[in-house]
Amino acid sequence: MLKARSLAPLKLTIYMLKWLLISGIVGILTGSASALFLGSLDWVTETRLHQPWLLWFLPAGGALVSLLYLKLGKESGKGNNLIIEQIHSGDGAIPLRMAPLVLVGTLITHLFGGSAGREGTAVQMGGSLSEWVGKWFKLKALDRKIILICGISSGFGAVFGTPLAGTIFGLEVLAIGLISYEALLPCLIASYVGHLVTTAWGIEHIHFAIGSIPPLQWLLLIKIIVAAILFGLAALLFTQLTRGFKKLFSKWIPNPVIKSAVGGFVIIGLVYALGSRQYLGLGIPLIQQAFQEAASPVAFLLKTLFTSLTLGSGFQGGEVTPLFVIGATLGSAIAGLLAAPVPLLAAIGFVSVFSGAAKTPLACFIMGIELFGSEGAIYLFIGCVIAYLCSGRIGIYEAQKLIEVFSSREI
Repeated sequence: MLKARSLAPLKLTIYMLKWLLISGIVGILTGSASALFLGSLDWVTETRLHQPWLLWFLPAGGALVSLLYLKLGKESGKGNNLIIEQIHSGDGAIPLRMAPLVLVGTLITHLFGGSAGREGTAVQMGGSLSEWVGKWFKLKALDRKIILICGISSGFGAVFGTPLAGTIFGLEVLAIGLISYEALLPCLIASYVGHLVTTAWGIEHIHFAIGSIPPLQWLLLIKIIVAAILFGLAALLFTQLTRGFKKLFSKWIPNPVIKSAVGGFVIIGLVYALGSRQYLGLGIPLIQQAFQEAASPVAFLLKTLFTSLTLGSGFQGGEVTPLFVIGATLGSAIAGLLAAPVPLLAAIGFVSVFSGAAKTPLACFIMGIELFGSEGAIYLFIGCVIAYLCSGRIGIYEAQKLIEVFSSREI
């Protein structure tokens, strides 16, 4: 008994040193890749804004990316779902080529005006690079799963500048209704190192001012609950519309190259029909406006439509930043109807719609605190939880497992 007890601290020390090294390497690689991506993304976005004629190349750009994935991508086309599948099953591989493919594909999407995000790119680069690190260290099956989760956490924490949220996101995104903590320490190390490395490369993250937080009152609480229900329904709409477009495009146009080209033409048509380009790209200006004044009541619907079309027709990019836009603009728009502070509802919507769509309420709540401060924590938590409950049983990641804990069933 004494011998066993004396070995426990030694085993713990070895475990911590082992993952400090491995997770640190994952964080350095993912943070550097994220810095390259974010710097390049800023450049292509500025280029598109100053060269509006680039929009006409969106169909050709989408076709090119789909052709690259068709010829070189193999399993990489599954994106984030491939990484989640490998963590659950472990019977395949994540190719290293996923990192450069998703990097190039996402930059092309944004250069020519597709409406997409950035988290998918960072997570996929993190998963691909962590798989390579795992092979280099010849990790066993369980450790391979842990290092892949580290890749998710590091990519997420680095790209948004939210290392704590990145830590929890990597653990929470795998299964709806269950969190396993075996990878908690490695994910924390990888996420923080990734964040620090990204900022060390000179990348600065955008901050939004939430303003003064009103005291907790029953009337305000009821208003936030009503808003949170709407945020959950907005998340459900985004999820169903994106999946619907994917099925529709695949059914009507089986060839992925032609499918993306057609999607590009549809987006161009929408731009000229509306006479506005503000729903292209990430949509950061829409978020900034939403925190300053009441947004248009149709802004969140149009951003939903543009993003669902972009991703549904096969363009590369993430969903999360568009979900931030959808949530912030919806919250800003209904603030006047509810007689509530615009910045507060914009901030709650920012994280709550993401919570409902990604099925990660804890990570989104922590992200809200990291981005907006802890003063409004109770409001952020209520928004994330209720939006999660009102957004349906499935989210944007098809490989997520749905687990009923109390019945011990996996769906």
